[in-house]
Amino acid sequence: MAPKKRPDADRLPISQRIDQRMPNPGRRQSTPTEWAIKGELFLNCSCTVFCPCVVSLGAHPPTEGHCHAWMAIAIDEGHYEGEDLGGLNVGLLVDIPGRMGEGNWKVAAYVDERASGKAYNGILQIFSGAAGGTTGLFTMLVSEIIGAERAPVQIVRDGPKRSIQIGRKIQGEIEMIAGKSPDHPVMVSNSKYWMGPDIIAAKGLKSRVRDYGRVWDFGGMSAEICPIDWKGPHA
Repeated sequence: MAPKKRPDADRLPISQRIDQRMPNPGRRQSTPTEWAIKGELFLNCSCTVFCPCVVSLGAHPPTEGHCHAWMAIAIDEGHYEGEDLGGLNVGLLVDIPGRMGEGNWKVAAYVDERASGKAYNGILQIFSGAAGGTTGLFTMLVSEIIGAERAPVQIVRDGPKRSIQIGRKIQGEIEMIAGKSPDHPVMVSNSKYWMGPDIIAAKGLKSRVRDYGRVWDFGGMSAEICPIDWKGPHA
């Protein structure tokens, strides 16, 4: 029996596939709406020491002059205009040419293939910044969405380790940096960082990106884990 073919809209250039459903962030437009997400974001990037963006709030240059990263978002509970988002996973490929706060980000989004049509659209609205609220700053920071697609985004959270796998496109595993107390990892607390006030320092164990012409490896590089509690302006 022939394998079931995915709908042909699963991976098309963003200009062809989602511009009709949400404003293009490159045009710095937003349509604030009601949404909320609670869960965890973790990432691995190309910085050789703990991400300077956290303590400088994006003003300090990345250690390599640019920031290449993957991000994983596990949504424990959430909604978008009444549509349940709980239990869904999201992956992001992020390419930043300089200081985080100066913008010009290029981003690709991978949305959990289990998402309903409305949930899929809502997640793209949220992570483009078009839905306003916590992620509304993305309309200024993201200059180009290089792609968006449904994908089998697998996230595992096991003790001090976190991992994400999106086929062969993103394969990453990170681990918290142990603190003096074995029950309390090294972390930055009470920060004004956009992700959230408490950021756990981590390091990449094995980490690779192979998509959209990017060939990145982040083993041993900076990583972080952050509980998130994000909301739209109308939540």
